[in-house]
Amino acid sequence: MKFVKIEKLFSEEHERTITRLSKLYDNKALLKEKIRIVGKGVLDNPTIIRSKKILLKPNWVTHNRKEDDEICLRTHDNFLIAAVEIILESKPSSIIIGDAPIQGCNWEKIVSNQFLKTITGLSVSHSTPIIIKDLRRVILDPLKNKPLKDRNPLSEYVIFDLGKESYLEPISTARPIFRVTDYDPDRLAESHTKGKHKYCLSKELFEADVIISMPKIKTHQKTGITGALKNIVGLNGDKDYLPHHRVGGDKIGGDCYPGNNILRRASEYTSDIANRNLGKQIYWFWYWTTATFWKLSRPKNVHHLAAGWYGNDTCWRMVMDLNNVAIYGEKNGTLSEKPQRVIYSLCDGVVGGQGDGPLNPYPLALGIISFSNNSSLNDICMATLMGFEPKRIPLLQSAILNIQNQENEITINNKKFSLSDLLVYSIPTVPPPGWFDYLHK
Repeated sequence: MKFVKIEKLFSEEHERTITRLSKLYDNKALLKEKIRIVGKGVLDNPTIIRSKKILLKPNWVTHNRKEDDEICLRTHDNFLIAAVEIILESKPSSIIIGDAPIQGCNWEKIVSNQFLKTITGLSVSHSTPIIIKDLRRVILDPLKNKPLKDRNPLSEYVIFDLGKESYLEPISTARPIFRVTDYDPDRLAESHTKGKHKYCLSKELFEADVIISMPKIKTHQKTGITGALKNIVGLNGDKDYLPHHRVGGDKIGGDCYPGNNILRRASEYTSDIANRNLGKQIYWFWYWTTATFWKLSRPKNVHHLAAGWYGNDTCWRMVMDLNNVAIYGEKNGTLSEKPQRVIYSLCDGVVGGQGDGPLNPYPLALGIISFSNNSSLNDICMATLMGFEPKRIPLLQSAILNIQNQENEITINNKKFSLSDLLVYSIPTVPPPGWFDYLHK
């Protein structure tokens, strides 16, 4: 049975405030109590956890840039620590905490000294190795324009070529049409073209006995929302393997922005030149040329050089590809016909993120924690609680197909709910700018 167990952290609607909910992150006893409730039967099950290698995948997309980021940008440190403490009680053989943030993320600002000290203390007191790992192969100091490549050897990853089985295949051509912002388009073309769709997955995924994804529930400019499905993307260690959109407007076969505009197309062209010259002084000339062309095109909310709008028909396909690999992938780089592992999701929705997610959200008084053995069902529930219609979000349209004709169980505080029943606890959520008018129709 596919399940989603939800615990709400408010009794009355007036308790559902940012001020109150944000303080709950400092109440470790409450966090552990609620995580125990939703994770019962899995996190406390010796058969599942004892002597097993556990992989925890938080949402560590980037470091804090403004004050509110502490509560709405990433999986909260105390939420993660509470989960680690509970898992340690069932005596796993080891725990790995890993993610691949954006290339410009300052890792030391995510893994603070206090967090590291706490995790190290837990490792020592429970005599259990706990490793914190940056899964990125490429990092970049954006101010110095200085990329550091191959920081983890390719031997630490498994390359999957999904070929014609990829969700991207129906929109692929022989031309190099795929793009990811701030990355060399020529490198991406080596991984994705008609009949070829390669991904670079961390070996930790295949060596772990139990995978627990720990997303922060937020809006996302390219996929509408980011939850359990999108969180798996951080197990891909090299974004040169991750198509985020197709070049051009939707009137000429792309999905970067609606329509067709010569100035926006010029901006994309110069952006490609800039990204081919990352690390070189000439990069800055093309960077500012790109910005100038884009500004002259007089963009509106749906016009975004990174394809942050509801018409992005690429990013969700990449997300579904990676979820297929995570569930069906074998260490030899092939897909099995049978599931190879269960991906559990323990979601931090104590305070969610709304607006221009995933990098620049502001707090959402969501007030829930969820645990699930099915990412598709989980994210449909999360979108519903955020007041969005799942059928209007392409990623979730695909998720709906994944759970059709299956036995699904949804509970809130141990009471069974239907999807439509969840609306009683839904909260108005501000969509990303490029989705604002679309999701409010």
